[in-house]
Amino acid sequence: QVQLVESGGGLVQAGGSLRLSCVAPGRYVMGWFRQAPGKEREFVAAISWSGSSTLYADSVKGRFTISRDIAKNTVYLQMSSLKPEDTAVYYCAANNYYSSARSVDYAYWGQGTQVTVSS
Repeated sequence: QVQLVESGGGLVQAGGSLRLSCVAPGRYVMGWFRQAPGKEREFVAAISWSGSSTLYADSVKGRFTISRDIAKNTVYLQMSSLKPEDTAVYYCAANNYYSSARSVDYAYWGQGTQVTVSS
């Protein structure tokens, strides 16, 4: 069983920034997803094992950056120019195969961290 531990969520004003972290031991493709109240979980970003390849949802392109520090077994989601519609619980997830925007492709999930953006 792979344990993923997210951190870094919080309350921020619109236009502000936050950085989420996810400790993820092992050689996995990593993704970030989010779920707002009353909405389905949606893809945010993914990164390959080496970090050489990334994938983003259109809604966050140019504002969010996914990266990883292999030595620290940590994946980051740098979020800038935050909007109230970015408010959600953010989850990191791991899969064994390839960068994907589909939640069904990810076998392991963290517990989630709340991000709230005030207007």
